[in-house]
Amino acid sequence: MKTEDLINLIAQDTRRPINPSYILTSAVVIGALISGTAFFLTLGFRHDISQAIETVRFCFKFVVTLSLFAAAVTMVDSAIRPGRDLGRRRWLLLVAPLLLLSATLIELLVTPPNLWVPKLIGHNALHCLTIIPTLSAFPGIFLFLAMRQGAPESPGAAGALAGLVSVGIAATLYASNCFDDSPLFVATWYPLATLMVVTIGYFAGNRFLRW
Repeated sequence: MKTEDLINLIAQDTRRPINPSYILTSAVVIGALISGTAFFLTLGFRHDISQAIETVRFCFKFVVTLSLFAAAVTMVDSAIRPGRDLGRRRWLLLVAPLLLLSATLIELLVTPPNLWVPKLIGHNALHCLTIIPTLSAFPGIFLFLAMRQGAPESPGAAGALAGLVSVGIAATLYASNCFDDSPLFVATWYPLATLMVVTIGYFAGNRFLRW
């Protein structure tokens, strides 16, 4: 193609430029709605949620999951724009782990040692490791489609970030069904489920988010 022809084609292109922020927000919302619908159609809230919501341990799970979601979702837009630096915002990703670490230490102090292992194992470890990654798939797919409209300098990191956002949504939903409220359980199995999704997101990002 001649240079003059290329210039003419560009000049004739009157389409409005795509707003990545709008597309990313839409992807998160749509993915969360689909994930939420799947959750309520198959699992739903735990039967004693009206009593559980009055306990600190139950509510604390949502503080952790929503902190993870909030930290990750604020970085997605910058992650797909070349030259954008995440800056100090990346340190926000430490909030959820630090909260979990603090709660776990307190739990160890107030719980007899003979109950540590039972609380850590809980009753729903397998559910946690399957349901959270499964529910993460819906927002993850939509986020990947949206992120392909950008040009991430580090596709793997961008994919991992999409995984964190998706886990934040999925873990928040699952926490309302899970009967294991001990920080020992949450600090063990939720991060393992998160690691699974983030790892998949990293390799998928390297494969599908390159430009």
